[in-house]
Amino acid sequence: MSAERKFPKAVEVVTVSLAAVVVGGVWFGAHATSQPPLALPTVMLIVGAVLLIIGVLMISRVVGFSWDTWVRVGRWALLAYVIAAGMIEFAFVRNHTRGAPLLVVTGMLVVFALDVPFLIATTVARYEDSTVGG
Repeated sequence: MSAERKFPKAVEVVTVSLAAVVVGGVWFGAHATSQPPLALPTVMLIVGAVLLIIGVLMISRVVGFSWDTWVRVGRWALLAYVIAAGMIEFAFVRNHTRGAPLLVVTGMLVVFALDVPFLIATTVARYEDSTVGG
């Protein structure tokens, strides 16, 4: 494997996606005791989702990317983060969050549960030589 292949800034882009949904989630949580204003969390959700899609498109164009490693690592990270996001979702449902606020928080949790496994799997697969092993 070459010492350092040219690699797109997908990890950086998806890290900003993660930051966006975390900011939206913290804002939402700080206002959850009353009817929360949804403008900022909705914008953060849209920004996060768009940046995640851009990150996926960026790595999909990398020649020689180790997709086998990416899937092997990503599926276990995804399992862990789906469980974590599900527990957070349960807390909001248990606290009687309904309607549009629940929809926004669910969207942010979905992006969160996809961002972190993407980051973990991409970081590992980036340095794996796809021509070695299986």
